[in-house]
Amino acid sequence: MNRRRRTPCPPKHIAMVSEHASPLAALGGPDAGGQNVYVAELAGRLARRGHRVTVYTRRDDPDLPPHVRTPDGYLVVHVPAGPATRVPKDELLDHMPAFGDFLARSWSLETPDVAHAHFWMSGMATLAGARQHGVPVVQTYHALGTVKRRHQGDEDTSPHERLAIERTIGREAARVLATCADEVAELREMGVPRRRISVVPCGVDTDHFAPVPGTGRPPGAPRRLLAVGRLVRRKGFDRAIRALADVPDAELLIAGGPEASLLFADPEAERLRRTAEACGVSERVTLLGAISRAEMPHLMSGADLVLSLPQYEPFGIVPIEAMACGKPVLVTAVGGHLDTVVSGVTGALVPTSADHDLADTIRTLLDDPRRLERLGASGRARVLDRYTWDRVADGVSRVYSQLSPAPSLTGATR
Repeated sequence: MNRRRRTPCPPKHIAMVSEHASPLAALGGPDAGGQNVYVAELAGRLARRGHRVTVYTRRDDPDLPPHVRTPDGYLVVHVPAGPATRVPKDELLDHMPAFGDFLARSWSLETPDVAHAHFWMSGMATLAGARQHGVPVVQTYHALGTVKRRHQGDEDTSPHERLAIERTIGREAARVLATCADEVAELREMGVPRRRISVVPCGVDTDHFAPVPGTGRPPGAPRRLLAVGRLVRRKGFDRAIRALADVPDAELLIAGGPEASLLFADPEAERLRRTAEACGVSERVTLLGAISRAEMPHLMSGADLVLSLPQYEPFGIVPIEAMACGKPVLVTAVGGHLDTVVSGVTGALVPTSADHDLADTIRTLLDDPRRLERLGASGRARVLDRYTWDRVADGVSRVYSQLSPAPSLTGATR
């Protein structure tokens, strides 16, 4: 398999700022997911390449130590900004000035070569801390407020200042990292010049997410569809349930949300149960609740087809995790799915429109086991070629190496 030659990058002192998504957090909580994994994996890969990496995240527990050195070699700093308790990310904006002041004080003692902000509020704090020291700032949004507001409307709980702040960050950051072509288009609409946008996708641990032997369907067992994600309406689980009514001899497993014992109290889980009852498929739909990262490759490897049907998705990590496990995927043609999934090669892309006959597409795929096997093998190969964390670290390192110190407000030398 062809591999791109790794671009050398001299060792740097890299500051990463991830205000609500700590790389040390347990996954599965309301605000703990893909961003936490991204920061942890990228920081670890860069540290193992000899870079000095410090991750700044908000202190949300009074028992957390000020600093933690991780086994991968990077340092996590718990920033005192706001109360030392968990605060929903949409309520953290008022604490970002204190976060930025902390960064400015820390960087006056030792100035990093580059600061990489993750999420828009991190960008706000990072720019505030970096200005007087001339530190170039790289911004990864992970999700854009313009997209969220377009799709959620009045249900969007983000602060109303979000869109304006995101535009300011886009103008002031030295470079913006987009995860897919769809995000590039959104950023250009926001006024970010194309020359300052670099595309570096998200990654997947291909040693962990890999085919698990012995998970195939026993003879006579129903064909298995799997959908994975947070239990929120936009993920499209209800669409999968409705399609199941016209897919005989198949079951649907839905992994995500709270622990299984707590699903009875989850409003979205209850809505999905009612949908299954109305469609007459209750006995063929199973809500699994939260599934640990350790268990996920086994679950994915046992599926015949993995579904990801959101109305919108900034990148979409589930399809590449499933592809890494050698499974074919059926996804909506949105966001990062348009980059990661090649229709007819690694799976199928379908429109978000309810007019599309999703059941027919699912039946066509399930009725051709050899084709499913080919799609799964092609998906694994595509992930190994494009979406490993080492490939992500290569792309980010290239961006870092292209940056020069920005002029500081004080004129101080570095």
